[in-house]
Amino acid sequence: MGSTVKFARRAGILIIGIPLFTVGIILIPLPGPGLLVCFLALLLLAQEFEWARKHADTARSALTAIYDKAKQRADNFEQKVDKKADSADTKNNKVHRP
Repeated sequence: MGSTVKFARRAGILIIGIPLFTVGIILIPLPGPGLLVCFLALLLLAQEFEWARKHADTARSALTAIYDKAKQRADNFEQKVDKKADSADTKNNKVHRP
C-alpha cells in the first residue's frame, strides 16, 4: 500500500474513531449503549493504532470475564429454579389418603 493511501486510511480511521469514542463516553451515564460504543470505537482505532489495540484487548478481556461470570450466575439460578420446580411437582403429586 502506498504511503499516501496508508496515511489516508489512518487519518480516516482517526477522524471516525475519536468522535465515536467521545460520543460513547458521553453516553455512558445516559440510558443507552455507551460502553458498547466506546468498545466499538476502540476496535476501529485498533486497526491502525497500537495504543488502541492494547486498550481494546484489555476491554475484551474484561468483557469476557464479566460475560463468563454472568453466565455462571444465570446457570446457577436456572439450576435452583429447576430444583424448586421439581420439589414442588413432587409435593403436588403425592396422594393424600384419609
